Amino acid sequence: MTPIRIAGICFEHFHMGDLLAMADAHPQVELVGICDEQPQRMQEAIAKFGFTDQQVFNDYAQCLQTTRPDVVVLCPAAADHGVWTERVMEFGADVIIEKPMAASLAEADRMIAAAERAQRRLMINWPLAWYDTHRTTYRLIREGRIGDVIEVHYYDGNRGPLYHAADKRETTLEEIARAKPTSWFYSRAAGGGSALDYLGYGTTLGSWFFGGQKPIEVTATVDQPEGLEVDEHCIAVARYASGLSKFETRWGTFTDPWTHQPQPRCGFVIVGTEGTIGCFDYAPSVTLQTREHPAAVEVPNDPLEPEVRDPIRYFLDRRDKQLPIEGPCSPEISRLGQQIVDTALASAEQKKTLALLP
Repeated sequence: MTPIRIAGICFEHFHMGDLLAMADAHPQVELVGICDEQPQRMQEAIAKFGFTDQQVFNDYAQCLQTTRPDVVVLCPAAADHGVWTERVMEFGADVIIEKPMAASLAEADRMIAAAERAQRRLMINWPLAWYDTHRTTYRLIREGRIGDVIEVHYYDGNRGPLYHAADKRETTLEEIARAKPTSWFYSRAAGGGSALDYLGYGTTLGSWFFGGQKPIEVTATVDQPEGLEVDEHCIAVARYASGLSKFETRWGTFTDPWTHQPQPRCGFVIVGTEGTIGCFDYAPSVTLQTREHPAAVEVPNDPLEPEVRDPIRYFLDRRDKQLPIEGPCSPEISRLGQQIVDTALASAEQKKTLALLP
């Protein structure tokens, strides 16, 4: 098979290390280069994946011209997603960009327009999309096991974005203290805050579970931590034609869900007309409650098919088969998730219920 050439550009988000590892493990991928304006942010990737001096760049145009990638993995700050998507697609490459979709709906539309102009593929990577619990839940919903979805309840987060690096490596308190003053996660202008970091997970996967239904209006509130310009806790209530759904995000959970599930547990509860499903991050099964089994039963997670085990596998499988990106990582569902997030942030700022932004 002809190798798929992949480059990684912009290391603002530490998930770049995870995505490069997935690409490196794929038998059809050739990692051809990496680029960041701050060389120190690439040192770990250079050591881990053995990039040569000729494959490491500080100028994105030089990187793209020299390496000629088929696909570029982008991990910029949320507020820069539009400009980076445009820059890369001008060179004819497809884009996998790390969540959130963007810092605003206008930015999301800028990304979609860039992909349409260039006739390139755009995928937004939501790591929760590859969890077997959520994939199993989606199958049960599609099979009609709980009837029509009428409510989605979401709670998720972690101790904070600086408590861990690539591969979930624990950082030290000293590392956190050094990073926090300059981290884009804590910059409002850069698209920081827990609502943009994690609320989009709930609104995007929730829209997937809802089959693409749009809410009518959104009411939200955020905390206002002293000394910070971004939130660390957001609760949004969305009113759909079927009733109310809740999306809550938190930096500052008691534990990280990948080590010990905090309380409240991180994940989703889906309510349908004929039953309910509880699907929690990293759990080995989902709980299914139906009229036939009101006490709820454990349903083991479906084994993930090879093409949906991670974003790189999925993207390249769809690319090879000339099929569109579907589900929560598609621009369509991600944009709906962004609509709800934007409306929630506006609601919190104006302290009132707002109709879903167009």
